[in-house]
Amino acid sequence: MKYQTQAIAKWYWFAAIALFFVQVFAGLWAGFIYIEPNFLSGLMPFNIVRMIHSNALIVWLLLGFFGATYFLIPEESEREIYSPLLAYLQLVILIVGALGAVVGYVFRIHEGREFLEQPLWVKLGIIVAALIFLFNVSVTVLSGRKTAITNILLLGLWGIAVFFLFALYNPANLVLDKMYWWWVVHLWVEGVWELVMASILAFIMLKMTGVDREVIEKWLYIIVATSLFTGIMGTGHHYLWIGMPAYWQWIGSIFSSLEIIPFFAMVVFCFMMVWKGRRNHPNKAALLWALGCSVLAFFGAGVWGLMHTLHPVNYYTHGTQVTAAHGHLAFYGAYVALNLAIMTYAFPIIFRVNPYNQVLNMASFWVMSSAMAFMTFTLTFAGIVQTHLQRVMGMSYMEVQDQLSVFYWMRFGSGLVVVIGVLMWVYATLGPKKEITIVPDGALAPAE
Repeated sequence: MKYQTQAIAKWYWFAAIALFFVQVFAGLWAGFIYIEPNFLSGLMPFNIVRMIHSNALIVWLLLGFFGATYFLIPEESEREIYSPLLAYLQLVILIVGALGAVVGYVFRIHEGREFLEQPLWVKLGIIVAALIFLFNVSVTVLSGRKTAITNILLLGLWGIAVFFLFALYNPANLVLDKMYWWWVVHLWVEGVWELVMASILAFIMLKMTGVDREVIEKWLYIIVATSLFTGIMGTGHHYLWIGMPAYWQWIGSIFSSLEIIPFFAMVVFCFMMVWKGRRNHPNKAALLWALGCSVLAFFGAGVWGLMHTLHPVNYYTHGTQVTAAHGHLAFYGAYVALNLAIMTYAFPIIFRVNPYNQVLNMASFWVMSSAMAFMTFTLTFAGIVQTHLQRVMGMSYMEVQDQLSVFYWMRFGSGLVVVIGVLMWVYATLGPKKEITIVPDGALAPAE
């Protein structure tokens, strides 16, 4: 670890891992409710469990991004973080807000907008934390070395903050509500989050492969350009059925079908960097997670998104289990695997030991990823059956749900295996370090 303030990252990641637990166990609970609809329904109805599942996912991913930022910016900018105190204050605000939101959900104190259910005071707290964060990291970058990685990372982080402001706007008109709602939900995960993803992956490739910075930066600019070009206009595929003008059917279909391009570019980028690399980095587990991130994001966000993004197809599949299949693999591949990759790379550096428990860590990748792939296929087939029975044959929603029970059992089983994989990863990362060897400060983060 070259800079002392890089250690700030571990506290963000500890909080993220705790929320990761909450997210996967809430998901398992929600999956069981699909099988037994009355399971603890008086205590925690499905909508509250799902709310906790989805919101915990978003918050822990953001905490992971913040931690990654505090870890990589000192190395890229060649200076310490401007104010560690502000960084810890930001973390406290986020944790209090997250706990307050969960308590609010349990006691039915929340707003009704999906994914943006946080009470107003929590949203305002998030904005305050975001302002603290952006000031802290922007001052650090502006006073130090500027690189393509930090510039694009800052662009993505500022985009996250700016687009979240639309969460405060809740117009009475339902069409306007859904239009601006997508400005948060879509332009986060299919826009500015992709910039964060690309910059973190570029940093990992830079440190682990030894490829020249100029080569990595050229690839990074290509990925970012295609992400913004397709992602912004691709928002239109969410406008197909909410009352927007008809031209959005064509704009949404054309541009969203192109959103597969930046994810394919990330796959080519990561594998080419490893192929061209001159450095035999000891942390094989981190490299596996980084490569897996690019591949799974390509299939989850790219291929599965493309499958039902064209408006003649989306007319039938919209809101079915096909959407759930796409969402699960896309989030897991693009962002969950990304956070696990940077944590796997950084924790040995922060703890100042050689990479440890790598076999178990890599096993957790295959267990988690295989289970998520099985869940995706299960939900895809469930969605195809649902689309035919409900949207073509005209059966009622609840009749169709009875026909899907076998798929829901398989989805629950795969979710259980995902939880096992998460436990394996946490034990491999934070558990006993059998191969402990204290290494010189910064030895695992060699200069370019």
